Amino acid sequence: METLTGITNGPAVNEDRALATPFLRCLIRLIRAQDTHGAWEGKSDAELLADFILTKEQRRQIPIIGDPDPDVLWRLQIFYACVGLVIEERSGLVASPIMLIGQEGFGRVLLTTGRLVVLSKTLRDVHRFGFGTLGKLAEAGTKMVDDAIAVIDVYPNVARA
Repeated sequence: METLTGITNGPAVNEDRALATPFLRCLIRLIRAQDTHGAWEGKSDAELLADFILTKEQRRQIPIIGDPDPDVLWRLQIFYACVGLVIEERSGLVASPIMLIGQEGFGRVLLTTGRLVVLSKTLRDVHRFGFGTLGKLAEAGTKMVDDAIAVIDVYPNVARA
């Protein structure tokens, strides 16, 4: 089994390393900020992120075509809001997510800084949104942030406009 740093260790170590990434730390902060009544106060960070994990078996059980439920849409919004916040932490520029999703679970998400689109992603099968492991969740979010920062580095004047 491989970790984010390439060292072979057990699943518990992989989970701990994934939870220590800036992306997942931010995602956990966002989720905890949504807990206005303290229902998630006693939950561990891994338990809070468990809904983002969707194994291959679980994915197979979900129909190919379906309407996204409100909980899935909330997770999707939190995920891309987190991408925007980590971009802001790293670049100093506000990255605002814009999402358009149809009833069938297809759509598009854009993240913009000023006049620059730093992330454009087509969304499909939103009702099946999830990642195989915490490591894959961290890697996906971190990659999106890294790609957006690369765009900002190429077009800094447009990003700041």
